[in-house]
Amino acid sequence: MKTRGLRTPASINAILLLSIFTFVFLGVEYLYVNMMSRMVGEDQTVIAQNYALGISVLGFILYPVLNRAVHERFKALLTFSTVLVSIICIFLIQQHISYAITLTAGLILFFLMGLFGSSAHYLAVCTIHGERTLARLVGFAYAGGILLQYINNNLINIEIAEAVILSVFLAVLSVLFIRTRHVFRVELMGEEKTLSKALEKTNGPIQKKITTGLLLVFLVALMACVFSTLDNAITLGHAAGAMDIGQWPRILLALSGLAAGFLFDMRNRKYMTLMMYCVMVFSVLCVIILRWGGPFLTGVVIAYIASGFFVVFFTTSFLEFAACMRIPDLWAGMGRAVNNLVAALITNSSVTLLLSGRNLTLVIFMLVLFVAVSILMFAYTTRSHTALAPPEAPATGYTPKEKFSSFASLFSLTDREQDVLQYLLVSDSSVQDIAQQMAISRPVLYRHISSLNEKTGTKSRIGLLQFYYEWIPEKEDAALEKSPDFRA
Repeated sequence: MKTRGLRTPASINAILLLSIFTFVFLGVEYLYVNMMSRMVGEDQTVIAQNYALGISVLGFILYPVLNRAVHERFKALLTFSTVLVSIICIFLIQQHISYAITLTAGLILFFLMGLFGSSAHYLAVCTIHGERTLARLVGFAYAGGILLQYINNNLINIEIAEAVILSVFLAVLSVLFIRTRHVFRVELMGEEKTLSKALEKTNGPIQKKITTGLLLVFLVALMACVFSTLDNAITLGHAAGAMDIGQWPRILLALSGLAAGFLFDMRNRKYMTLMMYCVMVFSVLCVIILRWGGPFLTGVVIAYIASGFFVVFFTTSFLEFAACMRIPDLWAGMGRAVNNLVAALITNSSVTLLLSGRNLTLVIFMLVLFVAVSILMFAYTTRSHTALAPPEAPATGYTPKEKFSSFASLFSLTDREQDVLQYLLVSDSSVQDIAQQMAISRPVLYRHISSLNEKTGTKSRIGLLQFYYEWIPEKEDAALEKSPDFRA
């Protein structure tokens, strides 16, 4: 891994992608809840909110399919079309003509927001994968999105103006999507088609990664049960007029996201899961405060601090994990998708439990979740260190230098191509940064990478690296020895 800092084009681009999406998503959700609360009761408001969150999961899951089905030349047109439909839905929600129209517009809008969210996370993975300060970047992006929402909620008091601002930022996000695909086209080129020969023949490491990914999914799902219940409790208070959750407590959410980013990055995120485990204590305390007659404001403060850590945790975890998988555009936004799905699935039971007044039952439920999270977190931490570790060189008697020489000889790499491959193997920088380090132009570097892909039968930079790490010189040399030698 290599620290590129927060001022490089790739880092700034990723922060803008994630922060603008966060602002638009939360802003749309806030507008949707407000409009719903004017037409129906607080319990129906929570249910409508979580149905919309649930439908967004379909967008997250279907994005990889659309990303592969739509040709590159038509993706810009598709992006602008979905933005236009989204803007129409935003204004339909703002008008809140009827419950049915508002609900339908909300479902369509949040489905499209799922597509946007998955795209934003995937593009971030492709531009900053392997970044040592990944959690810090996520923290800055999340804090930026929250602060934008805070400013919007406090300065804009007219719903039509709020809808206009959300529409403008959504249009900016679409332009950023297109620009990212153009500037970082080598990282994105053929990514969805990358299935290297070595990975096709070696299922062991992939199976371990999939198992680790499923553990992470279930871990985030159980943690999301806790935070979704807390969010429903706060939303009930918001709908009842106890407090406007768009005001100053959201500053704590931004600050907690920043703090989480810096703390999680300590020792290369070695203690990230342990820190998140400790934060779960705040969640239990929040339930006790909210449901046993404590001050609502105190409960909101605790919930927002813990929620900031949770969002940075699952976003960072899946961004880091996606770069190791065959379908990165599926895994990149999985954290947000799982969080939204859990919110939709436990809506009825959570709202019923919160409104029933059975505080002891609620506390017991939270404690059971806490124990389950503890078990899964231990299992995930144990497996992630081995599953996500860089692949070791096979025990073939070859040193890394000998393996590289054998690889270069077998695939007839030129001296310049060998230099490029060396940089790709040791650097996680963007193509633009590598070009600067090698003192060559970016188009020239593009041509060398394309030549390497062509000679090795891979489709992208990640595919090339996966192929190299899984390539075993002994097997390749043995295959050559069996072939007839016509030079004799």
